[in-house]
Amino acid sequence: MSRNHNRHLSDRLIRTIEDNAEDFAQGTVKRLQSSPRTHLYHRLSHNEVHDRCYEIYHNLGLWLWEKSDQAIQARYNELGERRFEEGIPLAQVEWALILTKERLLEYLEGCGIVDSAMDLYQQQEFVRLITHFFDRAVCYTAEGYERQASAKTMTAEEGTTRPTRKLWPRPSLHRQAHPNR
Repeated sequence: MSRNHNRHLSDRLIRTIEDNAEDFAQGTVKRLQSSPRTHLYHRLSHNEVHDRCYEIYHNLGLWLWEKSDQAIQARYNELGERRFEEGIPLAQVEWALILTKERLLEYLEGCGIVDSAMDLYQQQEFVRLITHFFDRAVCYTAEGYERQASAKTMTAEEGTTRPTRKLWPRPSLHRQAHPNR
């Protein structure tokens, strides 16, 4: 087994996923539009759901290695806001992201390109990267969803005398250090 083969396993996996993004997207759309966990996705247009799935799969390398945390946050905050406006419950939005991730993980389990302990380690590391990305996508989607729900509640309450405050401020573009780090 060559060192070059081992070093580029993640690149090959990403290239394979990106090259087959259409198949991944079609399979995921079928899941989303037939799963009882995402039943309100059945009413969304096939094209919109397909385009979201395709974007993730086709640009997986960018999302995993090149996009900043702020770019992921902005993209998935917007998704959460949109799904709130469409009346899709947050649990279904999160299930949609989980089903999208599961499609990738199922592929990785069955792809059969792991030939050595080093390949297995690199595949596990790749799975960790995918899991990390989707964990952040779920959290940022929930953040955008809840912010939109809070804004809508405050708008509805504007006629009352009770003071309101914005519970979920839009994050700044500048990353703030975590106080415990």
